[in-house]
Amino acid sequence: MLKLGLRIAALIFILDQASKWLLLNVVDMPGRGIVPLTDFFNLRMVWNRGVSFGMFSADTATGRYALIFFALAVVVFLVVWLARAHNRILAVAIGLVIGGAVGNVLDRAVYGAVADFFDFHAWGYHFYTFNIADAGISLGVVLLIYESIFISGSAAREAENGI
Repeated sequence: MLKLGLRIAALIFILDQASKWLLLNVVDMPGRGIVPLTDFFNLRMVWNRGVSFGMFSADTATGRYALIFFALAVVVFLVVWLARAHNRILAVAIGLVIGGAVGNVLDRAVYGAVADFFDFHAWGYHFYTFNIADAGISLGVVLLIYESIFISGSAAREAENGI
């Protein structure tokens, strides 16, 4: 399961960094700000200095390094968990979170903030602007919840009931 999870992490990291390179250097999102693509989707340049959804903004170097250190500590914990993973869903879920976390850590180290671009909006509401790393983390967390309830939780209940 370790190899599977690390492959997923590498895939998310590569897709995230490639999309950021393309949007920053080829499309020049910092110079363009917003690029409307459809009635419900824009490319929008946002530099996120906080964690998820811009919470706990870290505008100082100390704050930035604290977020980098925290994210790397979480990645180490996740790699240990991945090494003990007992099924594919868990390995994929952890790999998604690791890949996303490492992608955002690299942004924070290189740019001082995380580059976010994808802006969905409907009914007058703009959802949080995000990137591929954020999508990987979010999907990974959803899969972790699914796995804990329906896979591991089911196995635990069966063991308790002697099934």
